[in-house]
Parts: sequence; C-alpha cells; structure tokens
Amino acid sequence: MAGIENFSVFISAAILLNIYPGPDTLYIIGRSLSSGRNGGICAALGISSGAMVHTLVGAFGLSAIMATSAHAFIMVKFAGAAYLVYQGIRLILERSAQIRGSGGVRLSEAGLLRIYRQGALTNILNPKVALFFLAFLPQFISASSPNKVLSFALLGLVFVATGTIWCLILALFSSTISARLRRSEKMTARLRRINGVLFILLGIRLATAGLDS
Repeated sequence: MAGIENFSVFISAAILLNIYPGPDTLYIIGRSLSSGRNGGICAALGISSGAMVHTLVGAFGLSAIMATSAHAFIMVKFAGAAYLVYQGIRLILERSAQIRGSGGVRLSEAGLLRIYRQGALTNILNPKVALFFLAFLPQFISASSPNKVLSFALLGLVFVATGTIWCLILALFSSTISARLRRSEKMTARLRRINGVLFILLGIRLATAGLDS
C-alpha cells in the first residue's frame, strides 16, 4: 500500500499515541473549560493544523535539521516556550471575561481565530513533535518504496486524522462537563486564569525538556 508496511499496527499505535495525555491534550481541555465548545473545537483544529505542518516538513526532510543540529532544536524550543508563557501571562492579566451567549461563552470570529492560531503555533513550535514524526513514521515505510515522500505524507495524514477525531471528542466532552462552571463571571475569570497558569507551566516544561527526555 503506497510503500507502507504494517499499516494495521500503525493505526493501532497512532490511536494509542493520540489519546496519551500531553501538552496538546491539556491545551484543548483548558480552552474548552475557559472558552466553551467552539473555543475547544478551534483549539483542536489548530493543533491538527500544526501536526499537518510537521507532516509536510517531515516528508521533505526538513525536520532532520532539528534532529542533527542542537542549535536549531534549542532555538525552536525556546521560541515555543516563550510563546506559551506569553499567552499564559496574557490570559492571567485579562480583566473582562468573554461575552456570554447561549450555553456558555460566545466568542467573536476574531476570538475563535486567535484560539485556532494559538493551537497551531503551540504545536508547530514544539520541536519534539517534529522529531517524533521524523522518528515514528519512517518505521512503517518500506525500504523499497518508490516514493518515500508520498508514503510519509500518507502516514502523517492518517495520524493527524485519528488525532483530530480524538481532539474533537475531547473538546466536546470537556466543554459539556464545564458548562455549569462557566455560568458566573467569577468562575469564568477563574477558569481563564487557570488556563493561563497552564500555558506558563507548559512553556516551562518545553523550555526545560532535553532532546532525549
């Protein structure tokens, strides 16, 4: 199949890896709690878009630069960490909660786009995602594949598809549970600050994580 080996094993591994809790999972839950269903869905789609970028970059071998250059890895790592910390501080310092609508929080189109962009950048600026794609996907590409770029891209698309489904389920589940918590301005502000602290902790975790940890 397009130079792909052990596809059933790959599917099983992809599902298990996608449901394993990590920074993306925490980001989606945090956004679902503080911004409701639409915010959670935008966060999930942003994360998936970031994974698509890693798939394309990895398919053409650019991720190998970060795998072989400690300097490049460190630059991307600290850029991602700084971005997360910045967004966390921004959330904590915000004074007014988002405008409410039916069922919880109603976000403007600009607000939803901002959440989507944050999700994408959170994923793109995590160099470990790039290294994961580069290390994991080639294990299922045949050495005799006539087009290894295509094989890598197809595996990446499947991985992203299974991840997107899981992220959307996570966003819907989290936003449903948290609907009652968002009924008051005080609780909404508290959830927003918790989300901000979460961002800062994720940024610190990314900044302090080693290449092989």
